[in-house]
Amino acid sequence: MLDWPQYRKELLGRIGEIGKLSPDTLAGYQTLSKAGQKTNHLDAKTRELIALAVAVTARCDGCITVHVAEALKQGATQEEIAESLGVAVALNAGAAMVYSARVLDAASAYSAQ
Repeated sequence: MLDWPQYRKELLGRIGEIGKLSPDTLAGYQTLSKAGQKTNHLDAKTRELIALAVAVTARCDGCITVHVAEALKQGATQEEIAESLGVAVALNAGAAMVYSARVLDAASAYSAQ
């Protein structure tokens, strides 16, 4: 298993390097990341739980380490984290069903030629 806290530290250091090389890229990312805080329709913990589900569906280890740390900081429980992961699993299965239907559609289109 990864040393997630160490990985997060190293990752944030590298992102800092990107910020020095391309400050507008980092600034744009930070603007997107902070957008939900401005409206605050969802609380911070809920946003982090959603981020964890998305991190799983995007297969982003960096997203996982950053958002697990923040979710825990916002008071998320192991049970809440597990439930958000259940949403990710269900979505991935649903996406596989949708794309399976697309494969069958493509196969029908080719067979009709």
